[in-house]
Amino acid sequence: MREGLYEDSLALLKFDLPPALASSDIAVWQELTQGSDYSYLAKFAEAMNALEKARALAESSQPQLLGESLLRLGTLASLQLNLVKAQADYRAALDLAHQQKNAFLEASVLGSLGVLATQLERFDESIAWNRQALEAARFLGALSLIAKIEGNIAWSYLKMGDLVNSLALNKDAERDALSAGLQQDRVLSMLQTGAIYFFMGDYASAVSESQKALGLARALKDDGDAIYCLQNLAVMALEKGQLSEAQQHIDEALHLESQAPDQSQKLYTRLTAADIAARGNDLSKAEQTFSLLFADPQSPVSLRWEAQAGIAEVHAAQGKALAAEREFNEAIANIAKAQRELQEEEFRFSFLSSSIRFYNAYVDFFIAQHRPDDALAVAERSRAQTLTAGLTEPSQALVTTFPRANPQQLAARFHSTLLFYSLGIRHSYLWVITPQKTTLLSLPPQSEIDPLVKSYRDRILDGDNPLEAPNSPAAKLYSVLIAPAAKLIPRNSRVIVLPDGSLYSLNFETLIAPDPAPHYWIQDVTLTNASSLTLLQRSRSTAPPQNARLFLVGDAVSSDEQFPPLRQAAREMALVEGHFPEERRRILAGADATPPSYFTAGPERFDFLHFVTHGTASRTHPLDSAVILTKSGDSAKLYAHEIITRPLHAYLVTVSACDGVGTRSYAGEGLVGLSWAFLRAGAHNVIASLWEVNDDSTPRLMDELYKGVRAGQDPATALRNAKLSLVRSSGNFRKPFYWAPFQLYAGS
Repeated sequence: MREGLYEDSLALLKFDLPPALASSDIAVWQELTQGSDYSYLAKFAEAMNALEKARALAESSQPQLLGESLLRLGTLASLQLNLVKAQADYRAALDLAHQQKNAFLEASVLGSLGVLATQLERFDESIAWNRQALEAARFLGALSLIAKIEGNIAWSYLKMGDLVNSLALNKDAERDALSAGLQQDRVLSMLQTGAIYFFMGDYASAVSESQKALGLARALKDDGDAIYCLQNLAVMALEKGQLSEAQQHIDEALHLESQAPDQSQKLYTRLTAADIAARGNDLSKAEQTFSLLFADPQSPVSLRWEAQAGIAEVHAAQGKALAAEREFNEAIANIAKAQRELQEEEFRFSFLSSSIRFYNAYVDFFIAQHRPDDALAVAERSRAQTLTAGLTEPSQALVTTFPRANPQQLAARFHSTLLFYSLGIRHSYLWVITPQKTTLLSLPPQSEIDPLVKSYRDRILDGDNPLEAPNSPAAKLYSVLIAPAAKLIPRNSRVIVLPDGSLYSLNFETLIAPDPAPHYWIQDVTLTNASSLTLLQRSRSTAPPQNARLFLVGDAVSSDEQFPPLRQAAREMALVEGHFPEERRRILAGADATPPSYFTAGPERFDFLHFVTHGTASRTHPLDSAVILTKSGDSAKLYAHEIITRPLHAYLVTVSACDGVGTRSYAGEGLVGLSWAFLRAGAHNVIASLWEVNDDSTPRLMDELYKGVRAGQDPATALRNAKLSLVRSSGNFRKPFYWAPFQLYAGS
């Protein structure tokens, strides 16, 4: 039964017990196992009959198995989509598990409540239930249960758009399912892994995993999972433009479904069939199918979004522009509402990773309609929603819309050219915004830009000097990302970059401009980075405050060999504090620089915050990124999730630590880490690093930065001049690795 061989399981159970065992635990288990077999075969009447017999026997003679009976009755109810009854049965089973101190049953029920939450499309709640279940299962060493729970959490992470955590857990689930002999669970894990690779854009791996899953499902004669595999393969073929192959997969899925009872599964087959029809220009069939799916009360919310977006694209292809716009707008509004309703902040900013394509489709629609300003407004709607909402005053906590930014007014206010990038699978765009006009430019697709960015970043981290290295991607990236807009950007002017996707990890200042001789772009412009136009609208560009107060934290006592003492920390702190009078600075150094002391010092009272420490960026849980201070109690870490709890009013926060910006970029939200946290706390400007910083060059750069600030320069100008002092120096410090990690981010 656990291997998914339900017919074989039933065959083994076809015997009558001797009278002496008629009321034994064996009798209850016989009915329980038959009930589960029938449940998964969708023979619901037979399943109910067996499970009710099991419950009656348990109540009369084997009370220790009553909870197990309720658990399986709950699973039967969930398979029948009677979710109210399923929840009641699960809760009753959980109460019995607690009363009987049955840890295995408790872990099983917690996992089932997690599955139920996914059926209700409450994926954040599902993760919470399953985390409890996984902790209990690991304590018991119950490998089969561990494998199932890992797979369930991975699925919820996938639905939340958290692809990194989903992939890692899925691989754990497949490994543990193999060790436990759970072949059907292996199919599900490989199937999910294929879907994750698809959303990551790794189509070769996606197809490979899905084909392996299909082969195993066929070997197990598991038509249900084979249908899921065929659905995935059809979507992947469609994405590559292979319409006939996609149709073959869907036709096979439809054939298998003629004998399968899973109605929700059929909905997804029909959704893909509608996508194929739309791509094949059978618009009438596509519209009819999308409309039926959208109206079906059994359709999950996420499927309804896809169906509604499909209707919009069909209307656009039919020339029904007003109808298409209405459908797109409703779909986007529903997605935004679902994002806002999530309870955990990390889930809110991972959410768009799997639904950003709806925004991109809407952008493509407006551009096809020759409405670039409206396309920009839609692209903007996906940006920094969590960050912007978090900066709303508490009295406005339920505000869900913000005034539409006027890009040209922003360009005039900041005396800058704005470069707003949008990367997509089929199309990428750049809006060049000056005080006089907004110009839309087409760029290569994401698949061409991303490898260039990765290659260039890797070469910088290896210590390359792009001005001297042959065939550096720096010149190519300039020609792709900047050159099309070069005529609209005056020399020695200000530029605000609003990146997207992989561009968040790129320092545009390091790109090589060709004329009059090859040089870094920093020599032409003063650069600032921003997350969104809406957030920029809430920002202000002012000179440094008079009589400013400094809060300086660092030179911590090392308690972990992973974070050894910084040789130049004391020197950097001395240089920074020298720019502020003694009575207007607060310094936490050495043993005093602990996480609790950061809060007790009242960081909200200071205009400048400066950290001279190690930093760590968490890729799996970015709000666990941390500043490493002197250990207090059990921890030396000042976490990002703690930083956002204390509102700041700082003019400038400088995180002179490695990876301060973060290492993981989210669709719409950008890189999330320490810089994001300080912006979220209310800092007006944040300087943080894209990669490891050098202990020798950084004190010099920071000294130059504060010289400029003390002279009245705004942070962008002061940081640029500090960097140029290294660019123009001799020796290694002129390489981008030493001066380019630090970037300025505009705040609130």
